[in-house]
Amino acid sequence: MKRKILKNVEWGILICTIILLAIGLVALTSATKNSDYEELKKQAMWAVISIPVMIIVIFIDYDFIAKISPVLYGIIIILLIGVLFTEPINGATSWFNIGSFSLQPAELAKIICILMLALVMTKIQKRDKNEISRVPKLLLVLLVFAVPTLLIIKQPDYGTALAFAMALIFMLFVAGIKKRYIIASILLVIIAVPLLYFFVLPEHAKTRIDVYLNPELDPRGAGYNIIQSKLAIGAGELFGMGLFKGNQTQLGFLYPKTTDFIFSLIAEEMGFIVSAGVIILYVILVTKAIYVAKTAKDDLGSYIAMGIARSIFLPHGRKYWYDNGAFANNRNTTSICKLWRKFTFK
Repeated sequence: MKRKILKNVEWGILICTIILLAIGLVALTSATKNSDYEELKKQAMWAVISIPVMIIVIFIDYDFIAKISPVLYGIIIILLIGVLFTEPINGATSWFNIGSFSLQPAELAKIICILMLALVMTKIQKRDKNEISRVPKLLLVLLVFAVPTLLIIKQPDYGTALAFAMALIFMLFVAGIKKRYIIASILLVIIAVPLLYFFVLPEHAKTRIDVYLNPELDPRGAGYNIIQSKLAIGAGELFGMGLFKGNQTQLGFLYPKTTDFIFSLIAEEMGFIVSAGVIILYVILVTKAIYVAKTAKDDLGSYIAMGIARSIFLPHGRKYWYDNGAFANNRNTTSICKLWRKFTFK
């Protein structure tokens, strides 16, 4: 049995993951040089913990994990409600802080909701593949999706909510939902997007969208981080400036360099070849995940694999923005950056 399981492991995914992990740890070594390598130590610790967890999960049939997903789904809903009553961090109530340990329920919800959706969709299609297109059954799927998504929007965390929506779309597409629903959804999005933009989204969310499309609209405010990241990427050229030698990275102009802008650090210090290699590795990961979804032994496995593929295809993160001449929500801005800002932003 062990041989059969190991034979069915998609080794390409594992190899790509190990390479990306290695590049990430090297990048974090540079990013945390001036902070006693705290983030690096945390990442390395979780990498070590994840290895035995991965081995255990490999030997557990995903049918069993899917069967207990309703219990996990209930627990995650309770956590998503509970986190709304915590102290806001960076303007959002998304984390439970237990000493030095932080837990973001939305991250766990990504996997658990994929499992729950896959289970519900499989049960709906047990007798007839077309059942997923019947309105009552489709509404059930949407309800399973809507409860955690609305709680995450309440935090607010629009990026994770969008990730949930994309996972649902990918899974419904694989499930063979009728084309009329796809066309209706596209039309709904075309109508809803401008309405949401002008009448629903808060002002800071509109600013994020506008500045994302054109950072030069506010180069000293909301567009600052994006412009600095572009400068870092361009400065790396072909082979990079060398580890610990990136100007934007080491002088504190790139923030937060350990999370949202880690790719900019890689491009600046390791160059185009390594940064392009990172993108290629992600393309391979997505391709392999879709292949697993297509060749899965049953619908349940196919839906789970496609939901996970979405997680790789559309990563996201909570952004930190430079606003009104000060790094928004940044308590650890380096002194040299403060000095540079003092003489530059009059």
